[in-house]
Amino acid sequence: MYLPKYFSVDDPALLAQLIAEYPLATIVGSLENQLEINHLPLMLSSDRTKLYGHIARVNPLVKVAGSSNTSVTAIFNGPQAYVTPAWYPSKKETGKVVPTWNYAVAHAQGNIKLIEDAQWLRSHVAQMTNIHEPTYQSNWKLDDAPEDYVQMMVKAIIGIEIEVKSLVGKFKLSQNRPAQDYAAVVETIEKSPQEVLQEMRKYMKPN
Repeated sequence: MYLPKYFSVDDPALLAQLIAEYPLATIVGSLENQLEINHLPLMLSSDRTKLYGHIARVNPLVKVAGSSNTSVTAIFNGPQAYVTPAWYPSKKETGKVVPTWNYAVAHAQGNIKLIEDAQWLRSHVAQMTNIHEPTYQSNWKLDDAPEDYVQMMVKAIIGIEIEVKSLVGKFKLSQNRPAQDYAAVVETIEKSPQEVLQEMRKYMKPN
């Protein structure tokens, strides 16, 4: 990943926040000399050393975990939005400005392994459900489904664990602009009704 120093983020707490708020990861691995790409939600362990998820047993990612090269990268895409040069005070001064795209992402790299334990899988799925259900003001629980149906679904999946060897973020959020331009971007975003801009503002430094 191209990572200029002013966009680099290595604060574990901030990266853990992004993963928690944007848990759908793009997982990239290598299988038979081709890229194997999957999209699935992951959970970061409390000590930030492991990522957990589950996949269908027929998913080719199972083969990646059983291959000689088990290294994968999980990419978490946070808020992103177009930034117009019309927001910059320097536009009026010099006109030497162009549009850009701001975004925040986290890359976690490590080795993937499979988890076969049925009890672990059931607990894992229940935990994921309990985390995400409140987002929709709902209280659905795994136990609400018939037990025989739950057992059937659990048998169709397999757990994955990624041992995180590196975790780095790229927060391209106008830090490279002159101070007055950066302040203007923050001020404009704060006044905007667009939710995506408000989400992006959370990852920007205060004025």
